Amino acid sequence: MNQQVMMRKLMKMKQEMEDTQKEINETEFTASAGGIVTVTVLGTKELIKVNIDEGFEIEGPEDMEMLSDMIVAACNTAYKDIDKTTEEKMEKYSALLGGYGGLF
Repeated sequence: MNQQVMMRKLMKMKQEMEDTQKEINETEFTASAGGIVTVTVLGTKELIKVNIDEGFEIEGPEDMEMLSDMIVAACNTAYKDIDKTTEEKMEKYSALLGGYGGLF
Protein backbone atom coordinates (compact mmCIF):
# COMPACT_ATOMS: atom_id res chain seq x y z
CA MET A 1 0.00 0.00 0.00
CA ASN A 2 1.48 3.34 -0.93
CA GLN A 3 2.04 6.07 1.63
CA GLN A 4 -0.60 8.46 0.27
CA VAL A 5 -3.34 5.84 0.52
CA MET A 6 -2.15 4.93 4.01
CA MET A 7 -2.12 8.59 5.07
CA ARG A 8 -5.66 9.14 3.75
CA LYS A 9 -6.87 6.10 5.68
CA LEU A 10 -5.17 7.33 8.84
CA MET A 11 -6.63 10.82 8.45
CA LYS A 12 -10.10 9.34 7.90
CA MET A 13 -9.69 7.19 11.01
CA LYS A 14 -8.52 10.23 12.99
CA GLN A 15 -11.64 12.14 11.91
CA GLU A 16 -13.86 9.19 12.87
CA MET A 17 -12.18 9.06 16.28
CA GLU A 18 -12.73 12.78 16.82
CA ASP A 19 -16.37 12.47 15.75
CA THR A 20 -16.87 9.54 18.11
CA GLN A 21 -15.29 11.44 21.00
CA LYS A 22 -17.46 14.48 20.26
CA GLU A 23 -20.55 12.26 20.27
CA ILE A 24 -19.56 10.81 23.65
CA ASN A 25 -18.82 14.27 25.06
CA GLU A 26 -22.27 15.52 24.06
CA THR A 27 -24.13 12.46 25.37
CA GLU A 28 -26.03 12.80 28.64
CA PHE A 29 -25.56 9.95 31.11
CA THR A 30 -28.09 9.51 33.89
CA ALA A 31 -27.64 7.50 37.07
CA SER A 32 -29.59 7.09 40.30
CA ALA A 33 -28.87 6.13 43.87
CA GLY A 34 -31.23 4.96 46.55
CA GLY A 35 -34.24 5.84 44.46
CA ILE A 36 -33.86 9.34 45.87
CA VAL A 37 -31.15 11.01 43.79
CA THR A 38 -30.78 11.12 40.02
CA VAL A 39 -27.88 12.89 38.34
CA THR A 40 -27.23 13.78 34.73
CA VAL A 41 -23.65 14.08 33.55
CA LEU A 42 -22.25 14.93 30.13
CA GLY A 43 -19.71 12.61 28.54
CA THR A 44 -17.09 15.20 29.50
CA LYS A 45 -17.92 14.26 33.12
CA GLU A 46 -19.51 17.64 33.71
CA LEU A 47 -22.38 17.36 36.18
CA ILE A 48 -25.35 19.19 34.65
CA LYS A 49 -28.32 18.19 36.79
CA VAL A 50 -29.14 16.76 40.22
CA ASN A 51 -32.70 15.73 41.00
CA ILE A 52 -33.77 14.82 44.52
CA ASP A 53 -37.06 13.04 45.00
CA GLU A 54 -39.52 15.60 46.34
CA GLY A 55 -40.70 13.12 48.95
CA PHE A 56 -37.28 13.01 50.60
CA GLU A 57 -37.38 14.77 53.96
CA ILE A 58 -34.44 15.86 56.03
CA GLU A 59 -35.11 15.15 59.67
CA GLY A 60 -31.58 15.28 60.99
CA PRO A 61 -27.87 15.36 60.23
CA GLU A 62 -27.90 11.67 59.27
CA ASP A 63 -30.32 12.43 56.45
CA MET A 64 -28.01 15.14 55.08
CA GLU A 65 -25.07 12.74 55.20
CA MET A 66 -27.13 10.04 53.47
CA LEU A 67 -28.20 12.51 50.77
CA SER A 68 -24.60 13.54 50.22
CA ASP A 69 -23.53 9.89 49.94
CA MET A 70 -26.30 9.20 47.41
CA ILE A 71 -25.23 12.15 45.25
CA VAL A 72 -21.64 10.90 45.26
CA ALA A 73 -22.75 7.33 44.48
CA ALA A 74 -24.96 8.45 41.58
CA CYS A 75 -22.15 10.59 40.13
CA ASN A 76 -19.66 7.74 40.43
CA THR A 77 -22.07 5.40 38.65
CA ALA A 78 -22.52 7.91 35.83
CA TYR A 79 -18.74 8.37 35.54
CA LYS A 80 -18.26 4.60 35.30
CA ASP A 81 -20.92 4.47 32.57
CA ILE A 82 -19.05 7.18 30.66
CA ASP A 83 -15.76 5.29 30.99
CA LYS A 84 -17.37 2.05 29.83
CA THR A 85 -19.05 3.70 26.84
CA THR A 86 -15.84 5.49 25.88
CA GLU A 87 -13.85 2.28 26.11
CA GLU A 88 -16.39 0.36 24.02
CA LYS A 89 -16.67 3.01 21.31
CA MET A 90 -12.97 3.80 21.09
CA GLU A 91 -11.73 0.22 21.37
CA LYS A 92 -11.63 -0.36 17.62
CA TYR A 93 -9.40 2.67 17.13
CA SER A 94 -7.03 1.66 19.92
CA ALA A 95 -6.60 -1.78 18.40
CA LEU A 96 -6.01 -0.38 14.92
CA LEU A 97 -3.58 2.31 16.05
CA GLY A 98 -1.67 0.09 18.45
CA GLY A 99 0.91 -0.70 15.79
CA TYR A 100 1.44 2.93 14.82
CA GLY A 101 3.14 4.05 18.01
CA GLY A 102 0.40 6.39 19.18
CA LEU A 103 0.18 8.70 16.20
CA PHE A 104 -3.01 10.23 17.54
